[in-house]
Amino acid sequence: MPIRNRAHSEPRTLFSQAGRFWLVLLFSISCLATGATATAGENDAIRHSFLGVGKANRAVIVGEDGTIEWKFDMPASDGWVLPSGNVLLALYGTKEFPHGGVVEVDRKTKQILFQYKGQQKEISTVQPLADGTFLVAELGSEPRAIVINRQGKIVKTTPLQCQQKNTHMQTRMLRVLPNGNYIAPHLLDFAVKEYDPESGEVLQVIATDERGREKRDWPFTAIRLKNGNTLIACTNGNRIIETDPQGKIVWSVTNADLGENLFADACGAQRLPNGNTVIASYRAKGDQVKLFEVTPDKKVVWRYSGLKSGFHHFQILTTNGKPIKENTWK
Repeated sequence: MPIRNRAHSEPRTLFSQAGRFWLVLLFSISCLATGATATAGENDAIRHSFLGVGKANRAVIVGEDGTIEWKFDMPASDGWVLPSGNVLLALYGTKEFPHGGVVEVDRKTKQILFQYKGQQKEISTVQPLADGTFLVAELGSEPRAIVINRQGKIVKTTPLQCQQKNTHMQTRMLRVLPNGNYIAPHLLDFAVKEYDPESGEVLQVIATDERGREKRDWPFTAIRLKNGNTLIACTNGNRIIETDPQGKIVWSVTNADLGENLFADACGAQRLPNGNTVIASYRAKGDQVKLFEVTPDKKVVWRYSGLKSGFHHFQILTTNGKPIKENTWK
């Protein structure tokens, strides 16, 4: 059984033929210069700005025109632009943070306003909570979900039940659910688990190995949707799946569906309010597509191929100048 559950446009302006030619030419030059790409046949009206995080790219905010608007030169695996405009990051290990850490960075000055240094092997994720605390995934011999306050004190600990041979692959996008429970994708366990944060009891398990473990459908991002379904990014398996509350796959998308190889280690994902899904291809290099957006009927409507490396995760910030207000769906 795949699951165990004990818990519950604006009108277009007309141009002359010559005018259209020069408009297309100028737009093409602009795209080449900035890395903002719109492929023929796709919806070139869509423009996104986003926060992208990773090892090679560090933490960057990319504008809707593809320009780098902000950069923080530390490797990060997860991040959020907070309502204040500051940036919250989960850091990989560095000289200053040998076991990874969490920082809040002033967007204007780039000063670190808050920090937590990891106490085990590494920190993989962080999520800001409504009461001002932070949910953090800490990996190591005792993998755990911790809640820390702004003084860096741990105020809650929940053990995570996952393999311990490969600490780096224990868990990724740990998130709190609307009901207060935690959802954690455990990569090498091929499982997304829902936890009671008080007792540590596993309330639900969604398996991701129905194609066989040789497909390496390691879950990286797991998003509980408003309808109760769960969206899961399956990294090396190069696919996204959506399961119903019983764990049955009701939607999926792969390179075969797209007719081109855009999936290249699908790590981060975000479900937008319009129902489309944005996907990160972490292994993308050079001019390859790093982020792309697909509709429920598996049409690619936006893509980004700037910078030279892919992202572990991202946060879509605006679409055509309007803020995205449901960024917890990442």
